[in-house]
Amino acid sequence: MKGTAQKHFADLVEAFFLDRLIRQRNSSPQTVAAYRDCFRLLFEFARGHRNIPADHLTLAALDAPFVLAFLDHLETVRRNSIRSRNARLAAVRSFLRFAALKDPQSLACIQRTLAIPMKRHNKPLVGFLSREEVQAIISAPDSSTWAGQRDQALLAALYNTGARVSEVIHITVADLVLDGSPNIRLHGKGRKDRAVPIWPATALQLRRWLQRIDHASGKPLFPASSGGPLTRSAVTDRLRRAVKGATGKCASLSRRSISPHTFRHTTAMHLLQAGVDITVIALWLGHESPTTTHIYVEADLKMKEAALKAIQPPATKPVRYQPPDRLLRFLQGL
Repeated sequence: MKGTAQKHFADLVEAFFLDRLIRQRNSSPQTVAAYRDCFRLLFEFARGHRNIPADHLTLAALDAPFVLAFLDHLETVRRNSIRSRNARLAAVRSFLRFAALKDPQSLACIQRTLAIPMKRHNKPLVGFLSREEVQAIISAPDSSTWAGQRDQALLAALYNTGARVSEVIHITVADLVLDGSPNIRLHGKGRKDRAVPIWPATALQLRRWLQRIDHASGKPLFPASSGGPLTRSAVTDRLRRAVKGATGKCASLSRRSISPHTFRHTTAMHLLQAGVDITVIALWLGHESPTTTHIYVEADLKMKEAALKAIQPPATKPVRYQPPDRLLRFLQGL
């Protein structure tokens, strides 16, 4: 009976990935990879902390205490952010909703696990770079080497387009248009493609870079030394090296934590400060809704200061509220 339950669970996992995600939902490779990584971590946790090999797991084992322990492990041991923790929980929830349709007898156990809430977290202000800092980083790689020329072209494209790192590593030579109105076609989240215009200086830099690589249409525009596309971690490492090299010329970079996503935020902020409409910026970045782009309005202190100057402070003297009794004073102090 136990062996049957184990086989049933393995069949459910395979059906979830092959039938639900790939055949029915036609999920993007990035989505499938994210869910795959979640289940790898889940199975590693079961084996290492519960002494349950992956092929011995059952659907009943994924009860609320087990999933909560897994989420706590992600935060405390693996040092994942709350965002990552919530993303893993979303993947587990999606699987359990699918499993509930296939195995109604496990519905009570599944519902208790589905009741685990997403964890709330602070939303820090968006970090972005000044134009001087961006230029120092883009110029930092050694232009006398093949890798340095690639890194300069990569960073220039990253800043010009505001692309996600997952988008920039999948740009092929065919996605680059240099005739007429130069632009780069990006393959975004949710299988949404968009074309982003590039400056003449970026187009010239990329035209020169094409001469250094195999410019067959299907080849990556920013290849690794092996000829294949760069990985996400490789882009992060190349950026880290560029920031380190730029710190000597731009001391403010020494106090910054800079990731490829910082370049994306920087592009959005510079467009906003240049007076570009928020809906155009949303299209530029590939946001599904313009409301996502409002974080940049919230982060632009200069715009807030300008709004504050447009309003004169009232001449009346403010009166502070004083609680009339002890219980209200207690509530006021919370």
